Amino acid sequence: MADIIRVALFDDSKVIRDSLGTLLSTTPGIGLCGCYPNAEQLLERIATCKPDVVLMDIDMPGINGIEAMRLLHAQDPKLPVIMLTVFADEDRVFAALCAGAMGYLLKNTDPNELLDAIAEVRQGGAPMTPSIARKVMLHFQRLPAPPGAPVEDPCLSPREMEVLQELVAGLSYKMIADKLSISFETVRSHVKNVYVKLHVHNCAEAIAKTLKGGLLR
Repeated sequence: MADIIRVALFDDSKVIRDSLGTLLSTTPGIGLCGCYPNAEQLLERIATCKPDVVLMDIDMPGINGIEAMRLLHAQDPKLPVIMLTVFADEDRVFAALCAGAMGYLLKNTDPNELLDAIAEVRQGGAPMTPSIARKVMLHFQRLPAPPGAPVEDPCLSPREMEVLQELVAGLSYKMIADKLSISFETVRSHVKNVYVKLHVHNCAEAIAKTLKGGLLR
């Protein structure tokens, strides 16, 4: 039997909790292990439900999602958290990513794309709504390169360069697999190799290094 991805959901909207709760609890391969209206007793709740992935709203009363993300990241840096929100402004996006979030999706994301994102982040990906990925890309394009910093040649293979280019464009692993006519696992393998060669740990760092170093020019 395939492993079940245990998901914890934090959102102060009952409508969202009910709709996503139903989606997550009825999807094969995914289990809803906790559904909470706020981030109070956050660490205790996480310790109790032991999720593999956390979906976190940003705008909650009391402890907001970004503060909760910082607490979770300090406790368990490897626990993947996807911010799920209506906000797409840069300040919130980068506050969430700097706090340790591994994904950032808007609440109007298609349900199937949300399910794909949960599977992707569980396997080491960093899913983002395309409009959010574009904001990340534009932000890093505006950052100046450190004075005198040499552009290192990471010796990426042609296929790894293709995969990296699609990551920078904001495509998910599944979308990259479809576009390049390769399997999801092959994409995942290429991404791991890219991370090693670029000396980065996640998608955001890979995009930053790529754009600041002009690796795709």
